[in-house]
Amino acid sequence: MNKKWMLSLLLVVTFTVLTACNGGDESAEDNNNEATQEEPQEGGESAEHAEMPEPDLEGIPEVVAEVNSEEITREEFETTYEVQFQRTAMQSQMTGQAVDQEQLKGQVAESMVGAELLKQEADSRGFTASEEDTNAYLDELVELNELQSQDELLAAFEEQGTAEEELMAQVEQQVKVNQLIAEEAGDTEPTEEEMQELYDQIIAQQEQIGGDEAEIPSFEEMKPTLEEQIKTQKENDASLALIEELRENADVTVNL
Repeated sequence: MNKKWMLSLLLVVTFTVLTACNGGDESAEDNNNEATQEEPQEGGESAEHAEMPEPDLEGIPEVVAEVNSEEITREEFETTYEVQFQRTAMQSQMTGQAVDQEQLKGQVAESMVGAELLKQEADSRGFTASEEDTNAYLDELVELNELQSQDELLAAFEEQGTAEEELMAQVEQQVKVNQLIAEEAGDTEPTEEEMQELYDQIIAQQEQIGGDEAEIPSFEEMKPTLEEQIKTQKENDASLALIEELRENADVTVNL
C-alpha cells in the first residue's frame, strides 16, 4: 500500500500518545496476550488462526478534519486507519474481543489532528532540521525496519510510491516535531527512585498474573530499559499536554 510505512512510522509519536495513559499496564497485557494465544476458541480454532477482520471504510467524508484551515483528507485518513486497524485487529485476535471500528476511527482522527497541531506548532516556533538530525532520524528508521542502509530504506519507500523528495520532507518535519516535544518535555532523565518504582510495578504485575518473578532480570540489568521507558513516558505526557493546550486555541473540525 502506498505510504503505509510513511504513516505508520512518522505518526508513531501521536499513536503512542493515544495509549500513553495505559502504558503502565503494558507488561501485564503482553503476558495475558501470550496466555490467550494458547487457548482454543470455539470449534477448536486458536486465536492466532482466526480470520482477520476487514477495515470498514464506508461513509468516510472527503475531508475528515480541518485544523486551522489545513485539511486532513479521506485518502490520508484511510491509509492511516488501515495501518492502525491492522495493529488493533491483531491484538483483538489474541484477546478475543471484536474491534470497535467506530471508536478506532475517532481515535485515528484525533491522532491525525494532534499530529497536525504539533507540525504547525513546530513550524510556528521556527524549528529547523539540520542534515545531521535528519540523517540520525533516517538511521533510526533503517534500524527499526532491520534494513542495511539509508539507500535501502529510500528504495523501499520508492517501491511503495513515495518519492525521495516527499520522504525527506516528511522526515524533516518529524525531526522538527521531535525537537518541539523535547523542548516541552525538558529534562527527561529518570531518577533512581523513578526507575525503582517502575521496576517494582513490573514485579507486582508479574505476581498478579501468576508469573515467575525469577524470570524478570535484576534491577541493574533492566536499568537501560527502565530508563528508556521512563524517558518515553515523559515525552508522551508532554505531547499530550501540548496537544490539549494547542487544541483549546485552535480551529478544529472533525467530520466523522
